[in-house]
Parts: sequence; structure tokens; C-alpha cells
Amino acid sequence: MGEQPIFTTRAHVFQIDPSTKKNWVPASKQAVTVSYFYDVTRNSYRIISVDGAKVIINSTITPNMTFTKTSQKFGQWADSRANTVFGLGFSSEQQLTKFAEKFQEVKEAARLARDKSQEKIETSSNHSPESGCETPSSTQASSVNGTDDEKASHAGPADTHLKSENDKLKIALTQSAANVKKWEIELQTLRESNARLTTALQESAASVEQWKRQFSICRDENDRLRSKIEELEEQCSEINREKEKNTQLKRRIEELESELQEKETELKDLQKQSEIIPQLMSECEYVSEKLEAAERDNQNLEDKVRSLKTDIEESKYRQRHLKGELKTFLEVLDGKIDDLHDFRRGLSKLGTDN
Repeated sequence: MGEQPIFTTRAHVFQIDPSTKKNWVPASKQAVTVSYFYDVTRNSYRIISVDGAKVIINSTITPNMTFTKTSQKFGQWADSRANTVFGLGFSSEQQLTKFAEKFQEVKEAARLARDKSQEKIETSSNHSPESGCETPSSTQASSVNGTDDEKASHAGPADTHLKSENDKLKIALTQSAANVKKWEIELQTLRESNARLTTALQESAASVEQWKRQFSICRDENDRLRSKIEELEEQCSEINREKEKNTQLKRRIEELESELQEKETELKDLQKQSEIIPQLMSECEYVSEKLEAAERDNQNLEDKVRSLKTDIEESKYRQRHLKGELKTFLEVLDGKIDDLHDFRRGLSKLGTDN
């Protein structure tokens, strides 16, 4: 009833893998409530988180603890009493900052509470033994001195006065012995308390060294995790590039499939056409035979054409020769005609003369 929540938030809870001390193991399947609690009776602070009926965080905050931000939305702290490292993943950087600030505030309050308790213990250990030791000695001294003085100064009084004085001394000695025993018990208790405090301080020193080593391990682990995160980011970028390549390949595959369908259609057409290939082959053979016959006919015609060309050349030659002879004949004929005209004119002249 003396423990009340002072700050509450929601986060994903993780714990370090106890076997590897490297990997994080989820302690909750989803974001759960994480709260700071203050115990008024013990003057202590705790971080508590419950997932359903299971307590996944129960960490008492000490001044030696440190909350470390490992990313924009993730932080962690080591708990030596629980022998583990807790990690919290937040939905925003603002929530992480508020949680870290509250952790530092609670850690400072725990340190002040520890210093006050140590001051009280030191004060009680410094003053109680002195009062316990001085009081019995003074009482014993006064009691003994009083007895010697009374023996020296009242050596010869009445017995009744001596008895009363002896009774007083016995009572004083009894009370002083009881006080001595009580102070011895208190002194032993204080010594035991000091021994426990010394042991606790030694354990605290050992815990500090252990926490330092744990902090060094956690820091190395954080560096490794940062490098791992960078590698994962690079792998994610590579995965995105591979996804783009896969998308391009898918599109290319779809194009090839469409082309394949077209080729299959063409193949079917070719298969249909191949069914008429024998007929076409027979027709080709028939056409080839016709072509060969035509070529033979053509060859014969070419031979005839060459013979005709030869005949034509010979006829042309004969024609030219005949043209020359005709020309010569015409020239002779012209001469003869001229002679006949001359002869006619002579005859005409003779007729006129007669």
C-alpha cells in the first residue's frame, strides 16, 4: 500500500539472451505498460511491468545504474540483482527521452536516499559507542571513590549508617553492572551493524566493478549492435534493390510469356502450314521440272537466236554488198540514161533537120 506509481508509459520489453549475452529476446508480444513506483516505507524506486499475469520487469533502481540510448527509439539498462539487461522499444523518440529523463531523476533520488541513510548509520556508529563506554566508567569511578572515602572518613560510625551506605553502594554497583551489560550489548550490536555495513560496502564496491565490467560489455555490445544495425540497413537497401530487380524481372518474365504465347501461336500456324508442305514440295518438283524444260527450251532458243544473229550479220553484209553493186549499177544506169537523152536529142535534131 506504501508503493505508488509516479510515471507510466508503454513500450515493447526485451531481455538479453542469457546464453549468448548478445541477442535480444522479446519479453512481451506487444507494447505493455511500464511504470516507475516509489516505496514510501523503504524510500526506494522500482521499474515494474506486467504482461497479463506475468511480471516481466521488477527492477529496483540504484545510483550505480545507467540508462543508455542505443538508437532513436530504443534504450537499455543493466540490473545486476536480476542478472540481466532490460531493453525498451518505444514508438517515438519523445517517449524514449521522457523515460530516460525520469530514469536519471529517480536515480538521483535513490542516491540522495542512500547518502542520507549512510549519514544516519555513521552518526549512530560514531556517537553511541562513546556514550556507552564513558557512562559506565564514570559511574564505576564515582562508586569506587565514594566507597573509599566513606571507609576513610566514617571508620568509626554506627553499624546502621554503614549498612545503609553499603546497601546504597550495592544498588549503585548493580545498576552500573546492568548498564555496562546493556552498553556492551549495544556496542556489540553496533559492531555487528558496522561489520554488515562494511560487508555491504565491499559488496557494493564489488558490484560497482561488476557493473563497470557489465557496462563495458554493454558498451561493446552496443557498438557491435550499431555496426550490426548498419550492416542490416545496408542489407535492407540491397534487399530493396533486389526487390526492384525482381519487379523488373517479373515484368520481363510477363513480356517473355506474352512473346512465348505469340511464338506458340506462330508455331501452331507453322504446323498448320507444314501440313501442306508435301503438296507444296510436289508442286515445287513439278515446277522445277517445268523450269528445267523451259531452261532447255531457252537454251535451244538461244542457240537459234545466235544462229539467226549470224544469219542476220551475213544478210547485212550481203545487203551492204548488194547496195554497193546497186549503187554502181545505178551510176552506170544514170550514165546510160544520159547517153540515151543525148541520143534522143540527136534524133530529135535529125528529125527537125529532115
